[in-house]
Amino acid sequence: MLISLPEMFFGLLAISVISGLILLYPRVPMSFVRLHVGVTLLPPVTALLALITGNESIIYGPWRFDSLSWLLALFVLTIGFIVQRYSVRYLLGDTSYRKYFALLTITTTADSLVWLSNDLRLLLVCWGATLLGLTLLISLKKEWSVARNAASQSGRMFALGWLILLGAVMWITQATGHWQLSLVLTESSLAQLDSWERTCINLLLILAVVIPAAQWPFQRWLLDSVVAPTPVSAVMHAGLVNAGGIILTRFSPLFNGSVGQIVLLLLSSVSVIIGTGIMLVHVDYKRQLVGSTIAQMGFMLIQCAFGAYLAAIIHAVLHGLFKSTLFLQAGSVPQHHEKPNHPPSFLWTISGGILGILVAIGLWMSSPGEGYQLISALTLGWSVSLSWNQLVAFGPGRIGRIAGFSLFAGGAIVYSLVHDAFYRVLQDTIPKGTQTPAPAAILLLIILLAGSAACVWLDRHRSSMAYILIYLWLIRLGEPQNDLVESHPKHLTLSFFRGGHLR
Repeated sequence: MLISLPEMFFGLLAISVISGLILLYPRVPMSFVRLHVGVTLLPPVTALLALITGNESIIYGPWRFDSLSWLLALFVLTIGFIVQRYSVRYLLGDTSYRKYFALLTITTTADSLVWLSNDLRLLLVCWGATLLGLTLLISLKKEWSVARNAASQSGRMFALGWLILLGAVMWITQATGHWQLSLVLTESSLAQLDSWERTCINLLLILAVVIPAAQWPFQRWLLDSVVAPTPVSAVMHAGLVNAGGIILTRFSPLFNGSVGQIVLLLLSSVSVIIGTGIMLVHVDYKRQLVGSTIAQMGFMLIQCAFGAYLAAIIHAVLHGLFKSTLFLQAGSVPQHHEKPNHPPSFLWTISGGILGILVAIGLWMSSPGEGYQLISALTLGWSVSLSWNQLVAFGPGRIGRIAGFSLFAGGAIVYSLVHDAFYRVLQDTIPKGTQTPAPAAILLLIILLAGSAACVWLDRHRSSMAYILIYLWLIRLGEPQNDLVESHPKHLTLSFFRGGHLR
């Protein structure tokens, strides 16, 4: 009897978890970790095969298998494998070496099962296990009081978000009489919800997703979590903070067309501005990455608020891969490149602006019926113009501009190929959301344009009092709390006197 891909996938997941638990046994040789990391590669390979061969949505007991769930499982488990492979040498000699691999395997396994769950009870259990695992990973060095305090704060935020999600799920199931997500989201089940109930449930869902996404005013826990080992930060920014957009995508038939979309739009817009500001003013590299994540997740949730769930999923996956790569490179010495002394010619600068405008108009005209496309077109057009100026207009001489143009053209081709590939895989799985009212799109446009104009003005008036006040406010907003800073970690001093050298 042939074994189906889902059965093979679950079997390999179980083997990888057992392998991680075996590693905890002190008598198991340390070299076993390489075999364990190899085992963790098997589940994502199986998920990839299922994603390639399976085109239909299948309900298998409490599980749901479709292109979206297989893609998310593949994404989470691949990130987990890469981080574990990176950590084999990076954390070698650490006292929590064995515990780290076991915890990371269990956490990524639980996270992958969240997106495969069709039973809301199973989804809650797996999501809770993911949050608990990440809390334990943050506090991996229990002898360090800073790590304990950061884990305690993150754990409280995670618990609050999980309890709010629990409340939303309980409300939904009591009103519809179903625990299966596929049954809850049918038109007949949703018709049983009054408009006020739907609004309240949507507000609960928003709170449940903005907390792990580190959106304003809940961004503090992510800023303080930078004390975690760098591989843990890579997993956290790739597999946890982007869960908000994924949850809203799964609940999209319930979330569409409500006041909650306006609320999410406002919170996310503020988060984009704050996150960008923190990224620009801080010199700590990991805090710059955290500020970037806050802004990126805000933009992803804006996509959800506009019903652009396909764009949000693409954003979540690509951001996770990109940000995890940056974190794994955080230990490298940054290269500071001096800006060219001579400004680019007027012709090259104008050509970049014209190209950005043409791209924006082309994207907007290609989908005139979708309100979100206006914001997406403006964002893409601005990105094209900025990339052109940085790669081509500022290129040193003819050779530099040719090289910059080659990178620009290559990036455009890769973007088009990746977008088309995601669209082909997910177009039949992700429903199209109800568009947010036009006033909301106008409000977002005003916020983004006002924020951009303010940044340009402040950059040209750096000696003004407004610039100084905003700069100091952003510095303070991104700084750690007093109980999360030590001038010299005490546990390192104890290790020195006990072992005779630093470990």
